[in-house]
Amino acid sequence: MSILEGKRAIVTGASSGVGYGAALRFAQEGANVIAAARRLEKLNELKDDAESRGFKGKIFPVQCDILNEDDLSALVQTAADTMGGIDILACIAQAGLNDQRFTMETDPDNARVFFNGGPIYTMLLIQKCMPYFQEQNYGRIITCASGAGVSATPGFTGYSMAKAGIVALTRLCAKEFAKYGVVTNCFLPVIKAAGFDTSDQGRQAMEMLKQMIPVGYVGDAYEDGSPILAFLASEGAKYINGQFVCIDGGLNLIV
Repeated sequence: MSILEGKRAIVTGASSGVGYGAALRFAQEGANVIAAARRLEKLNELKDDAESRGFKGKIFPVQCDILNEDDLSALVQTAADTMGGIDILACIAQAGLNDQRFTMETDPDNARVFFNGGPIYTMLLIQKCMPYFQEQNYGRIITCASGAGVSATPGFTGYSMAKAGIVALTRLCAKEFAKYGVVTNCFLPVIKAAGFDTSDQGRQAMEMLKQMIPVGYVGDAYEDGSPILAFLASEGAKYINGQFVCIDGGLNLIV
């Protein structure tokens, strides 16, 4: 039996990267997945990918802007209406990634995008999913932080602050919601981004990153990242709560 057989999941950021890999793996493991992102055409490609592989779980594409609370409410309602409930919430999307700045260059508007599109939307989705988790006394929450949120990464001020907020939110949810049968865990990925190595600058950055990772390569979202997320979403993770898993080949060693 697949480890997510019959489960119902929401995955944000599912149009590419880690979110795409997670949604695909969840479907492989038997879960039905509401795949959320702004780029509907990419979500449809994800759906076609899962179907072409013959996976048991179904992918349901839902266009969603994580900066819009009405979209978040509609996302949860669509999940409940389509699948009859929600068992797994994986908040992987993060806004603002293309506008990284040093501290002295960061203005409030820049920082707000990272916070609204990071810990705040994650908190809102958790709040909206909790009634379903409480009703069934079961739930799995997976958040997405970064090594930048637990160590200094110059040039990533808004991003680092937002990811630190997600770390704090994860710890709070782990302590507040366990009594409802809900466990909350966080992962910190260093994974290849689609198309990142198509330019000379991107290839150079990828080579530098590879040299820094002890295992000697930059991981793939589906092959290297998604199996861990599927486990955290499974029944087998019932005693893992408030933990932080680095999926990065040993780049960040965090206790």
